Amino acid sequence: MAATRFIQQLLREPRQRAKAPAPFTQPNRTRTDEAETLPEASGEFLSKRFTSAVGARDFKLYVPSRYDGKPLPLVIMLHGCTQDPDDFALGTRANRWAETTPCLIAYPKQVQRANAHRCWNWFNPSDQYAGAGEPAIIAGIAKKIAAEYAVDQQRVYVAGLSAGGAMAAVMGEAYPHLFAAIGVHSGLPARSAQNVSAALSVMKTGRSLPASTLFQNAPKPPASGRVVPLIVIHGDADRTVNPVNARQIVEDALEAQRLINGERLLEPQAQTIEATANQHAHRVTNYFDATGASQIQRWEIRDAGHTWVGGNAAGTYTDARGPDAMRAMLDFFAHHVASKENPPVGVMDSAVPS
Repeated sequence: MAATRFIQQLLREPRQRAKAPAPFTQPNRTRTDEAETLPEASGEFLSKRFTSAVGARDFKLYVPSRYDGKPLPLVIMLHGCTQDPDDFALGTRANRWAETTPCLIAYPKQVQRANAHRCWNWFNPSDQYAGAGEPAIIAGIAKKIAAEYAVDQQRVYVAGLSAGGAMAAVMGEAYPHLFAAIGVHSGLPARSAQNVSAALSVMKTGRSLPASTLFQNAPKPPASGRVVPLIVIHGDADRTVNPVNARQIVEDALEAQRLINGERLLEPQAQTIEATANQHAHRVTNYFDATGASQIQRWEIRDAGHTWVGGNAAGTYTDARGPDAMRAMLDFFAHHVASKENPPVGVMDSAVPS
């Protein structure tokens, strides 16, 4: 409850604006209930800055030790309220995972002049669409990295926690041809609120309107013909962001799939894993398309609160008990590659570095 009251206080604060692609290298590993032993983060963790006409942000970039100039996937990681790139990297162990599953990992940093407690402004209409606000800045960071490093432009992903998870959902809808897949941990549906009061309501009880009504009133077809594959992770004991939001994120994706693909519905299959000393009991539901590919994956974590599960307890908002959310996301991402027909990262919108 303390975390709930704290984040509600944060939201009420006034805002002050001012070669061939290389796939993920998947190690041979068998899932167990044991905590994953990861190598140390022996690559470079660099401080960088993106500046454009729509705004500027600092960000950290992890370049794994195995980077040799050949294209690697890029994962954008969006922290939660009060967090920063170093804290989020520590808690998620993402940099250490990048040594096992080589990829570039970027951590945009929210600034206090945009939000007093460094929450991503997922609930502001000016930060919910492509070409402006925070979505354009985050997309611009991806562009900057692609200009400076060898990035596999068919394997660009975005994930986040809490407010960062809500912004990751926004990014998937705003830039469906930039991201091959997205990950939302303890987050909220894209554009589920348009002000602070509505944000607090959605956090507490979920969105009132069903997905079918929202899409019926939408000004244009969802995702311009593409629904971005997504993995959703949420603890059922979360008292800060009601777990109903995870269900509604999935419902939005299913409705978008229905509108685009007609009656070719996704087929759900669920698996329940019992608790052990090292991990929470959890239920994983995959929604498969006609080819057998999982387009949506939902993880319901028993007795987990508003925390990143399977992380390093030295970071904030983390739960050391598994399952490991970072591993789950990277495993899901590894199965999704954007179409070669998608525009390259560098021409997504007007977020041009100055």
